[in-house]
Amino acid sequence: MRLTASEPYRLYKPSNCALRLYLHHKGIEEAKPGPFAEVVRRLGERHEKLHLASFDEVLDLSAGSIAERQAATLDAIRHRVPVIYQGVFRVIARMGGQDIEIVGAPDFLIASGETYAVRDAKLARRIDQSHPEILWQLRLYGWLYGRAVGQPAARLEVYNGAGTVVPVDPVADDDVENELVRYVRVIEAAEPPFAPVGWSKCGSCGYHELCWPAAQALHDVALVPKVDQGLVRALRDMGVVRYDELLARFDEKKLAALRRDHGKRTRKVGKAAGPILLSAQALASGKEVVIQPPVIPQAQNYAIFDLEGLPPQLDELEKIYLWGIQVYGAEPSKFMAATAGFGADGDREGWQLFLSDAREVLERYGNIPFVHWHLYERVKLDLYIDRYGDPDGTANAVRGNLFDLLPATRDAVALPLPSYSLKVVEGYVGFKRSQSDYGGAWAMARYIEATETADERMRESVISEICEYNREDLAATWEVLCWLQKVGN
Repeated sequence: MRLTASEPYRLYKPSNCALRLYLHHKGIEEAKPGPFAEVVRRLGERHEKLHLASFDEVLDLSAGSIAERQAATLDAIRHRVPVIYQGVFRVIARMGGQDIEIVGAPDFLIASGETYAVRDAKLARRIDQSHPEILWQLRLYGWLYGRAVGQPAARLEVYNGAGTVVPVDPVADDDVENELVRYVRVIEAAEPPFAPVGWSKCGSCGYHELCWPAAQALHDVALVPKVDQGLVRALRDMGVVRYDELLARFDEKKLAALRRDHGKRTRKVGKAAGPILLSAQALASGKEVVIQPPVIPQAQNYAIFDLEGLPPQLDELEKIYLWGIQVYGAEPSKFMAATAGFGADGDREGWQLFLSDAREVLERYGNIPFVHWHLYERVKLDLYIDRYGDPDGTANAVRGNLFDLLPATRDAVALPLPSYSLKVVEGYVGFKRSQSDYGGAWAMARYIEATETADERMRESVISEICEYNREDLAATWEVLCWLQKVGN
């Protein structure tokens, strides 16, 4: 068996899932990466190359066979080459009762005293427990270095997305070897490991189209909203794997008292028991279950509000590149899209354009509700108020009028759906989109393409596509609001 330094990524990214590691080593092919994953890969390569260019004297070992690169790496270390790029270590070790070949190629080996520092370039800005795949990969590189060279590495470190070198705490060799044994046991298991599905957990996994339809066919209890991974496992230990069985064996009081693992402790299901059972009932029947009349602010007009943004590892700062507003109701408005500029001050320009649009809405319609879906818009408004200020109070006026449609929907009706994502709910209420490709990840990928091209026509075309996607997000939110107003009537 061969293990590589990519195993931590297979196990931990995009979520902790032993099944993904198992399936890879059984030769089951993942789906091709989507456009956003390809953009992230390309940006990662560029980030690495920029760091490479910062060194004066580098030995590039990125070409050749594993054996050739391994020999060249050890020779370069013996000759104290200042910086080694894409060196290779290969070790045969006894793991889980068998000999295992373990291979790793750290981005950089940097001479430091009598030994070398091991460094990798990563787009992530936070190098901590939120990225176990990065920590374990660096620890594995350190372990390989020690085994291959006969002395410990000087340091383990990451050149992160902010352009800062961040240290990674090493662990004892025994800890690394226990982690490797864990991989071996997963791969060699007679049966696939149990791995509950989850909407956010599985969404970007390359095996989604393998696992998700199987869960739907089973009526897997993991499809029920608010059923977390710990509860899935606790129910499975009791022989409950289908949501039909959950309904047959539990009432609200009994489910509320059930304890399941929650982090390092156990916790009762508690108040979530009622919504869980209602959602299970909706899934089992294929029909919505009305919980209570929806609580919606009464108004003749509603400003529907939606943002498109980039996470911080993909830009110099966390950036909203499109602020979308459109008023629906008795007196509809045009679609207003405040887009960030592409220059050095483009982020501020986008914010100022948004304030202008929002001011126009407030002056024309008064303090009407600004309807959005989930927390993103509220969080980003706060971020931008702190970043650039709010001279005339427009942003705070918008903030005071925000109405989050997601909890209003979830509190009013249990839907026969595995998620309350807008894209899922809009389909349920009958909204149809005009674009064949869409979604937040698609929009981010297209926007990054626009920032990287000098072709103004292409840039305008891409921004037009993203604006149309955002406009349809607003239309979908309005459609859900109209549908919700009729629930229970």
